[in-house]
Amino acid sequence: MNMDFSDKENAEDFGRYCRVIENFPKPGISFKDITPLLLNGEVFKRAIQTLSWPYAGKVDAIVCIEARGFLIGAPMAFKLSCGLIPVRKKGKLPAKTHITTYDLEYGTDTLEIHADAVKSGQKILIVDDVLATGGTAKAVINLIRELQGIVIGCAFLGELTDLKGRNKLDVPIYSLIKF
Repeated sequence: MNMDFSDKENAEDFGRYCRVIENFPKPGISFKDITPLLLNGEVFKRAIQTLSWPYAGKVDAIVCIEARGFLIGAPMAFKLSCGLIPVRKKGKLPAKTHITTYDLEYGTDTLEIHADAVKSGQKILIVDDVLATGGTAKAVINLIRELQGIVIGCAFLGELTDLKGRNKLDVPIYSLIKF
């Protein structure tokens, strides 16, 4: 599903605060680096406000994905006065967990969430820094649904549009920057 919350005439070009680092993490990759945006306090604040406003009054909790999703999800949860639920890599959460394993391009990965973190019927927004292939977001959507939460959408600071990750997701997607 596509969502476009932005008013294109008044939308700020947050992408101009990012940079591309060629051949990172390996040759042939053009890494989209969001750290310059994060370093600029006023721009980061506006980015969080812009990502948050469509969800005001509509979210019970934000689920954010380790590790850079925490950088975006935590201030959004603060802004929206809602709960924050971390999804972490295997073995990082101390209480009983619910686990999902999903396919990567070359192998698999495992994510965990506390088994009691999501309440049945709770409205959940999934937040991460960048939407790439969509595999991780899809796995988290499935994890939340297994716990009987209602995924109202996914919000990303950036999206690598050539990878078509949004096509794997059956919830509304909002990405602030299109790479």
